[in-house]
This record gives sequence, C-alpha cells and structure tokens, in this order.
Amino acid sequence: MDKYYVKFILTNRLKFMLNFFMLIFLLIIARFFYIQILQHQYYETQANSNSIKLLPITPSRGMIFDRNGVILAENYLSYNLEINPKKINDLEGLVNQLNNVVFISSDDITKYKRILKDKEFSETIPIKSDLTIEEVAIFSANKYRFENIDLTEKLKRGYPLGALGSHFIGYINRINKNDLISLEKNNQLSNYRGTDHIGKSGVEYQYESKIHGKSGYKKIEVNATGNTITTLEKFPSVEGSNLYLSIDIEMQEIAEKAFANKRGALVAINVQNGEILTYVSMPNFDPNLFIDGINHHDWDRLNNSKDKPLLDRVINGLYPPGSTIKPFVAVAGLENQLRLPPYSINDPGYYSVNNSRPFRDWKRDGHGAVDIIKAIAVSCDTFFYGLAVELGIPKLNEALKTFGFGQKTGIDLPNEKSGLLADAQWKKERFNQKWYVGETAITGIGQGFTQVTPLQLALATARISSPNTPITPHLLLNSQQLQQGFNITSPLAISEKTIAWVKEGMENVTEDGGTAAFVGNNSKYKIAAKTGTAQLFGLKKGEVYNENLIDERLRDHALFIAYAPADQPKIAIAVIVENGGHGGSVAGPIAKKIFDYYLTSELKP
Repeated sequence: MDKYYVKFILTNRLKFMLNFFMLIFLLIIARFFYIQILQHQYYETQANSNSIKLLPITPSRGMIFDRNGVILAENYLSYNLEINPKKINDLEGLVNQLNNVVFISSDDITKYKRILKDKEFSETIPIKSDLTIEEVAIFSANKYRFENIDLTEKLKRGYPLGALGSHFIGYINRINKNDLISLEKNNQLSNYRGTDHIGKSGVEYQYESKIHGKSGYKKIEVNATGNTITTLEKFPSVEGSNLYLSIDIEMQEIAEKAFANKRGALVAINVQNGEILTYVSMPNFDPNLFIDGINHHDWDRLNNSKDKPLLDRVINGLYPPGSTIKPFVAVAGLENQLRLPPYSINDPGYYSVNNSRPFRDWKRDGHGAVDIIKAIAVSCDTFFYGLAVELGIPKLNEALKTFGFGQKTGIDLPNEKSGLLADAQWKKERFNQKWYVGETAITGIGQGFTQVTPLQLALATARISSPNTPITPHLLLNSQQLQQGFNITSPLAISEKTIAWVKEGMENVTEDGGTAAFVGNNSKYKIAAKTGTAQLFGLKKGEVYNENLIDERLRDHALFIAYAPADQPKIAIAVIVENGGHGGSVAGPIAKKIFDYYLTSELKP
C-alpha cells in the first residue's frame, strides 16, 4: 500500500478522534457549568437534605405495677423487619425473595396490609415482627440483598399476665387519624414523632401523658447510600413515668377465678382512702391482641360475643340494684323522720297502692312484725314499698344522690357512666308518660328504672361504713398524684343514730335469720352486708318464678354488698353476678373469699 495513502488515513483518524474527544470534553464542561453554576442552589439544597437528617428518639414507655411491685405492663426488645411502602413496587416479589431468608406468613402479610390501610403517622411498616435471634442473624447475613428492608430494634409493649386485670390496665394500639387530631389539638403532636402507639383504654389511656415520656432527637450526617457518617447533635428522650396501682394482683386473681365462667363484676375498695384493691369485670380479654392491631378473627370473636368481654362492667355496666338499695332507702326514711325505731309494720306478704294490684314480697306469707332494722336484715320488700311511697321520689332520689348514685364517682378511668335515678320529669321527657305511685314503690326495692354501676355500689357501701371519711375511688397508688378536677367526696351529713340503725340491720344480714347468714358462719371477723336479687324476667299474674324454666340470660342478677370488719371497717365490696340468681348464695361467697384474703392473711401496705 502507498505510504502516502496510509499516512492520510492515519491523519484523518487522528483528527476524528481528536475532534470526538474535544466534543466530549466540551459537553462535560457544559454539563459542569449547568450543574455548578446554573443549578448550584438546587443541588446544594438537595445535598444538604440528603446528608443531614433529624431522627426522633422515642422515649421508653413507663411500666405499670400493682401495689406490691408485680409487673402488669412491661416493655421488651423486639426485632422487626420494616419497609417503606412508597419504595416498594412489587410487594409479592419482595416477599417471595425474603421467604428464602426469613419466612413471611400469611398473617404477617395480612397485618402489614391492615396497618398500611390505617397508617397515619409512621413512614415504615413492619412486614414481620418479633424475629427470633436466629432469624435476626440470618437476615443480617443477607441484608445486602434487601436495600429497602430495615432491621429495627424497638421496645414493644407486653402484658405478661394476659387477661388478668385487662379492663383496668387497658391496652395500647397504633396511632390513628383520630389520635393525631387529638394530639395536635393538645399541642402534643411533636412529642409523638417516631412513636407508633398510644394508650387506648384503661390506665394506659388515662395516664398517657405521664406514661409516654418526652421524645428526643439526633441530627446525623449520612453518605450517598444512607449510612450514618457521624452524629452531629443529640437530645436524649425522657423515659415515661412508671405507675404503681392500688390493685393487689394476687387478690385480683382470686376474685377472677371465683367467678369461674360467670359474667359480672366485683369491686373492693379501701374505705379509709378510696384505693381500689380489686377491679373485676368478667369475662375479660387479652390486651396483647390489640398492640399491633387486632386481627379480624379475634375482633369478631370479642366484639360479637354475647358475653361482651370488651365491656368494662365495673364502670360501664348498668344494673338494677335490687335489694342492695334498701340500706340507702332506709337512710332516706330515717333522715326524713319516717319509721324511726321502734316503729314497725305487720307484713302480710304484699303491699297495695290505692287498692290496686298488690306488690308481692319475696316471702309469700310475709315477715310478720318488721321494724327498719329487721327489714334490712330479712330484706322485707313490703316495708320498703311503703317507705318509698311515704318518702316520694324527689326525697328518695335526693338521699340516694348523697351516696353517689346517679352520678360519676370520679375514678381515674375514662368513660365512666353515671347510672340513672329516674323521676317524673325524666319519664315525661323519655316516654312522654306520667309517673305512677307504683313506680315509686318498686324504686324502693331497687327495681324499675333505677340503674347503678358496681363501682357506685361499692362506693356507697364504703360511705355507709365510714360516713365521716371523704374518699374518691382511684387506681393510682399515690393519691397525691391524682389529676386535678376529681370530685373528692365530702363527709355524709347524716345523724349518728341513722347510721347506727342501718349498720345494725346490715350486720344482722350475716347473722342467723339474715339473708346471708351462711356467709357469716364461722367467720373470724364480723361482716355487715346486704343481699340483692335484680329481676329481669317479668312474671304474669299468678306465676311463680322458676329459674329452670327461664332462659339463662333472663334469670335474676345476684348482688351482694358488704364491708368488714363491721366494728372497724377496712374494706367494702360490691359483687354482681349476671343471671346468677340469689345474691347471698351466689355473689356472697365470692366476696367472702376476698375478705378472707385481705383480713386473715398478712395485710399488704
């Protein structure tokens, strides 16, 4: 080949390559100019945003203990795999890939989708929670394969005793939209950055502001891959306060076991300071089910159950008080100078109002000569029918209010109901009907429209036992920490003679001839009590009550109120067993087990 031709070819190629590289260089210079000069501000902002991050430091939630230091609510370290839904395009593909490392169950996916649907606060959602140590190790070795999955360590709430005491302890659940609105309204939203959960019921809800703590944060510098380079600033969080409750959980367990499969409620209260010692609502539920959102199966099981395990019967259950109301009706009569001892009636077994259909006594042939003390001891309906009519509903209700009926007790729990003391005005507004004398008569034996909560009965019993001691029922052990605004009950303005007569009647209830004599038999201490039976099933004229012929859920409620020791009262108890029958034989023995534990064993401080 001609050497000049070869030289020509090489020269042209060299020029082409030179021009090509010059063009590339000019493009690089142009791009550099565009980025560094024209887009300088934009990329500077982006760089700072990517390199400096503020991370919230979630406070440790305070623990909950009973009065003796037994843990009721704790925190344990949980390892979770979390993902940001915005960064995941193919969830199914990611799960299939992850399954080769850590198994993801259908329940895990269902929980993830449920949280995603309700997510209002957190950027990331767990695709699997509570990994074992082995699972943590396996995933850590394979982390490089899953850039969009974070292995996190978090303190998780747990209730080690399960369902025991669930209604007063309550539970936490994930923060939802309504929670955010409430937090923002109360200027608390910033304190919940990085927090996924909040108290939803019971003490967990009531004392959320104490138990949550205060959030901190740290400012970190990260590299292009998101890994931390250094921590620039750190403001530590403040742990939530631990709570010690007045509950004796050992006594709580005894009470709950005593109910067996029965439905109902029990409250035991220290008559000197208002501390709630036992707080039973049966059936109960496992609060651990709610922590990360309850699944549909468990929710349907609890929410649709005829037994209503989610109902807190202590403060939300409304019941006719039955004959447990009689000591308080007696107070109303005595304070209005009606039927003062030794006045008595001859009970024929019924009471008539204006020659109308007679109101029957529970004892068909009557109790004979009955004064107010005996009327309490043998639960004479005839005596209290007449006394209620003589009083009239205004005076009767006014007296009942002094014991806390028809109003909230002020206990440190949310959503307490106030019960009902009905009168002519209420009936007119509710039914557009007049009030009849017969309705006043049955109010005197705790039937009709009157409704009370078990806690109201317990508080009223405590007030009878210690009328000069002002108390408000509470669960927080240190009463000085009670929230402001509680309506501290004032001493009763009742004569000593009235209290003495009523107490004598209640003491005779557990003596021979009383309606709960067997409860007091062979007891090492004296119990003052009142039994009650709240009728749910209306009998036709001439019919006799036979529980074996009546649907179980239409049978009478069994009620029992008591305090002990009678001479130096320390503790008052109210028990309601739904559809249990007679109060003395069904509810009384449950109360006796609590008295025995508290009064015959070594008293706990």
